[in-house]
Amino acid sequence: MNNDQSAFDAEEVTVNQAKSSCCSGGEAKCSGSDELHVAIIGSGSAAFACAIKAAEGGARVTIIEANEVIGGCCVNVGCVPSKILIRAAQLAQQQRSNPFAGLEDQAPLLSRSLLAKQQTSRVNELRAAKYQNILDNNPALSLIKGYASFKDARTLVVSKPDGQEVEVIADRFLIATGSTPTIPPIDGLADTPYWTSNEALFAEQTPEHLIVIGSSVVALEIAQAYRRLGAEVTLLARHTLLYKEDPLLGEQLAKSFEKEGIRVLTHTQASEIHFDGKQFKLKTNNGQLSSDKLLVSTGRHANTAKLNLELAGVETDKNGCITVNSRMETSVPHIYAAGDCSNMPQFVYVAAAAGSRAGTNMTGGDVTLDLSAMPSVIFTDPQVATVGLTDAQATAQGINTDSRVLEMENVPRALANFETDGFIKLVIDADTEQLIGAQLLAHEGGEIIQSAALAIRNQMTVKELAEQLFPYLTMVEGLKLCAQTFSKDVKSLSCCAG
Repeated sequence: MNNDQSAFDAEEVTVNQAKSSCCSGGEAKCSGSDELHVAIIGSGSAAFACAIKAAEGGARVTIIEANEVIGGCCVNVGCVPSKILIRAAQLAQQQRSNPFAGLEDQAPLLSRSLLAKQQTSRVNELRAAKYQNILDNNPALSLIKGYASFKDARTLVVSKPDGQEVEVIADRFLIATGSTPTIPPIDGLADTPYWTSNEALFAEQTPEHLIVIGSSVVALEIAQAYRRLGAEVTLLARHTLLYKEDPLLGEQLAKSFEKEGIRVLTHTQASEIHFDGKQFKLKTNNGQLSSDKLLVSTGRHANTAKLNLELAGVETDKNGCITVNSRMETSVPHIYAAGDCSNMPQFVYVAAAAGSRAGTNMTGGDVTLDLSAMPSVIFTDPQVATVGLTDAQATAQGINTDSRVLEMENVPRALANFETDGFIKLVIDADTEQLIGAQLLAHEGGEIIQSAALAIRNQMTVKELAEQLFPYLTMVEGLKLCAQTFSKDVKSLSCCAG
């Protein structure tokens, strides 16, 4: 969760506190015990994955959380509420505009207040099921509410909501404090009621016009959702859309956005922003812009500044991210880190996998996390999905590459769905013909990418991928067809050609 550690419950909440010998009284410390004690700062996916594994390994675990609720970013203000909003917006769009003859389009009727309540209800359900119930039912886990920082490499000082301070001494530590939205230093912005993704996801009204500053995952997902909910949307990209990815992804996604009426302004930056009580006024290198709502979504930064990491000897990179090795160890061997506060990809499933491995290693195991076949999905429509290396990344590593691009109009299921925007691109090592990367833009593309990830993970050649049996009609069959383009013209094949 955004662990700025500023929000607290009015009353102290400590679960199973009696089981922990270290957290009672003003300056009480842990008493000696043969039982391994693990202290975890944060309560999101990385934290709980670590806690469960450490408890399975025989450790006693103290979780320290400064925010009002447990569960981290994903369940509370990230993955879960955003996917609910995106899905509702998609259904609204399908009512407004569908490709099938005989199905009449109609304007959707949408209550944002009811949708916000439903989002909150589902968030509460999942937080209870996946976090609070685990905490309540695992006797090895205890929770302290408070802001934790290091006193030294073996001691945390926890400032509790009532002003009391306690010290927690442990054998192993996990830092899993997450990240916070980064706000660019634009003149006047701080004095305006701008949104971050937190406010945008749970808003109970749809603005007439939303300007979005940003061009990566969160910005793109929310921008399209708001357009589909009925707002005019203008997207300001400092470079191009998804400029760190294969250029074809951003180019084609921009075309899809523009078809829906989203105004995409690339190479555009705001230099001044003012709010007159009703309208935001933006001065940009692309002219003057105005809107009734403004979303700032320009990335996130690690929540590490207030942890006093220097007192523990924990090293960070220039951006404040904690540097870890493949075992999740920091520069101090008994202190681990996982999730968005570390120098790992900011995905919840990476955070959970990293936390799980940290918990195993803390209790005598020896496991690592291999990210060479890590799939990622951006939940726009069409979806952006990638795994492995791009052409440029492979070339930079000295790999001789070959690649093919298959337009989705060549995939039978896409034709049957009348949804042919996008493409599938496969990248291979030209010397071995082994698949090393896949980039795609496709409706339900997230359901395709895992098959490519498995192929890369198992070091399949493009010929072996082309020879696999794929069900007809499925979107994932596009992988087989793209693989076949390395040796033949798929336009000359019959349906289900093997």
